[in-house]
Amino acid sequence: MQDKFQIIKNRFDEVSDLIIQPDIISNQKRYIALNKEYKDLKKIVDKITIYEGLTDNIKEAREILAVEKDPEMIEMAKMELEEAEEKIPVLEEEIRMMLIPKDPEDAKNVIVEIRAGTGGDEASIFAGDLYRMYTKYADKKKWRAEIVDFNEGTSGGFKEMIFKISGEDVYGTMKYEAGVHRVQRVPQTETQGRVHTSAATVMVLPEAEEFDVEINSNDIRKDLFMSSGPGGQSVNTTYSAVRLTHVPTGIVAQCQDQKSQHKNYEKALGVLRSRLYEIELKKKQEADAQFRKSMVSSGDRSAKIRTYNYPQGRVTDHRINLTLYDLNNIINGELDKIIDALRLADNTEKLKAAGEQL
Repeated sequence: MQDKFQIIKNRFDEVSDLIIQPDIISNQKRYIALNKEYKDLKKIVDKITIYEGLTDNIKEAREILAVEKDPEMIEMAKMELEEAEEKIPVLEEEIRMMLIPKDPEDAKNVIVEIRAGTGGDEASIFAGDLYRMYTKYADKKKWRAEIVDFNEGTSGGFKEMIFKISGEDVYGTMKYEAGVHRVQRVPQTETQGRVHTSAATVMVLPEAEEFDVEINSNDIRKDLFMSSGPGGQSVNTTYSAVRLTHVPTGIVAQCQDQKSQHKNYEKALGVLRSRLYEIELKKKQEADAQFRKSMVSSGDRSAKIRTYNYPQGRVTDHRINLTLYDLNNIINGELDKIIDALRLADNTEKLKAAGEQL
């Protein structure tokens, strides 16, 4: 264990030196990667420092108990030994989890795309509920959510909602939300009081940086159109909305949220870049046997991952057979219980696959 800790501390010292080198600072891609590695390593090194302090306390307490005759000193040494020995296993588990190789995409911001599925108007209303759930969750996490594009439903909600979430380790958290979400409840339009099942699909794309994907400007067709929906007179009467088509792949991205054509163009380009990046990322993931085995992977967007049952106040995540009778809080953005359980299951699978031993 100590050998592994020393390797980590040596790498931390190496990265600490590299990120202040002028040639590294001038290379944006390299600097960002090293800066992220520095932050991740520092968290582990801080835990190792605490761990080593506890092991020193245990050694010192045992030395005292071996020679000390004073009852008061013996009692103090026993208390210190007991406290340290209780903390060590918990800290070992925390460090073990931190040593699981991280997905390099986890630190990225995300583009979330919610689309109403089966269920007609009720599916659109549910898509709107999911959008509000995620924006409330983002607010609790001190993240920033901003709309990119939307298509309103006929009776409320959205047929489609695309938005960006920015913050710390957003993709590492939100990736577990990708898949089909089902709702079971009595629709507002139902006169017989019957429970209906509707669905919405959630896609979570890691936001691609400019250096992640190179797009030839000659491969992009740009179309302008009038924005629709709320936003004031200028939004609805000027050709500020932008639609971009990547000709080689046929992938389309658009934005109509801003009054400025330039801002809409930048947002649409960000979505287009992320969709192209996801194609390459998915190829890489499909080639990774460990990814295919993961029970909570975000790879299959057609998989039914969660059901929200309103009559019973129940939310069930089907990937890990987790059922919580806390629907009202969950739909209002209290997602940590579910996501923490999914992350734990995912990390446990990774530990088994990697055969990590401390």
